[in-house]
Amino acid sequence: MAEPRLAAGIWVSAYLARLRLSDIPVFVTAKGDETAGAVLVKSNTLDGQAQLFQRSLDLMSGARAWIVLAEGGETEIDAAIERQKRFDPDLWVIEVEDRAGRTLLDEPGLAD
Repeated sequence: MAEPRLAAGIWVSAYLARLRLSDIPVFVTAKGDETAGAVLVKSNTLDGQAQLFQRSLDLMSGARAWIVLAEGGETEIDAAIERQKRFDPDLWVIEVEDRAGRTLLDEPGLAD
């Protein structure tokens, strides 16, 4: 039996709280569907570079993991986000600003 998925809005709220507790600036740049919206996380290192993360499902194991969807110049990442938003109007986009590139996505409770 598959694990129940946490509603997107609840996950986003918890993620924002974790980042703020770690003094990592974060902004919601697109608010998606509260229940089932997909979430993209943009990691902005404030040097013109960025990475874009998306949660992916491993079909063999059923595990969910964050993968790098795109990386490069910030303008390229912003263009990739806009393309995704055209396909999915329920998409959440969260921008994390940290010179060290910390996103906390690999921490327990956020990684899966």
